[in-house]
Amino acid sequence: MYIEQVFYQATDTAKLSGLIYKSQNKTNKILISTHGMATNCLKKRDKEIAKKLTENNIDCLVYNNRGHDIITYTRKETGKKLTGTAYEDVEEGYNDLIGTINYAISKGYEKIYLQGHSLGATKTLYTYNKLKCESNGITVDSVNTVTTMSKNEANKILKHINAVILLSLIDIPFATKIYLGKEYPQIMTYAKNMEKENMQDILMPVQAFIHPISVKTFLKYTRDYSNIDFARYSDINYTYPELNNIDVPLFMRWGNNKELIMQKADELCDILSNKIQNNRLDIDYIDGANHSYTDKEEILASQICNFIKKGQTS
Repeated sequence: MYIEQVFYQATDTAKLSGLIYKSQNKTNKILISTHGMATNCLKKRDKEIAKKLTENNIDCLVYNNRGHDIITYTRKETGKKLTGTAYEDVEEGYNDLIGTINYAISKGYEKIYLQGHSLGATKTLYTYNKLKCESNGITVDSVNTVTTMSKNEANKILKHINAVILLSLIDIPFATKIYLGKEYPQIMTYAKNMEKENMQDILMPVQAFIHPISVKTFLKYTRDYSNIDFARYSDINYTYPELNNIDVPLFMRWGNNKELIMQKADELCDILSNKIQNNRLDIDYIDGANHSYTDKEEILASQICNFIKKGQTS
């Protein structure tokens, strides 16, 4: 395995960078990993996954989406914009991931496996569903910062996607309510008041979230989440249409140690196994793993690699 640093653009011209872990032999297969909140592409978890994949002649691209780290700038042809986890708009992750997929295709990769962790799993699922809708000529949102594409363009990309891998997909609005407890109404009132004062870019009080977060992004997660609210685990009547829209092999994992879910991991897997109609579903939890899979990276890497290899032979 060797590493190549790469630079390219999102679909809205935002500048992106990442690393490709490359196999010793040339391959047309690659996994694209999308990270979650308050982090970046330099994760031990991704390194272990890449090591296992490259041993099986599958490359791995990890990249910094515009939500990397707490606060940063995204630079585009039109100028720069304050982003990072504290200021990100999750739907713009579509621009980043599609740009990354297009870059991989331009480099000769034909079989692409999409992987996301935590909020990265939300971005991955949102992107896949938006692509499926666009392939049928349907617009799924009206967010003017998110690019769209034609039916033909969407179908060209979809034909390259061979699997979707979702690690620790969580219900962010519900988890935030539980985290804040009795303070939730007061915190929400504060955020709405700041919005009325046109102060969406100021940071929320430190107790409002697990890391620094702007008023705009806090309201996006808690109030304006409908376009990306895929993990309604506490709603017994939810049918998971977004997950059921995936028609390629689907891999889902959680931990059961300090994982950010309200249910026991085994119970959640049972619930979703009965809700998701995908005959190539691989859903489970890793015993002893936390939300980041700390010290369980090699186990996770082996499971992902075996899942991909199984899909290649089925």
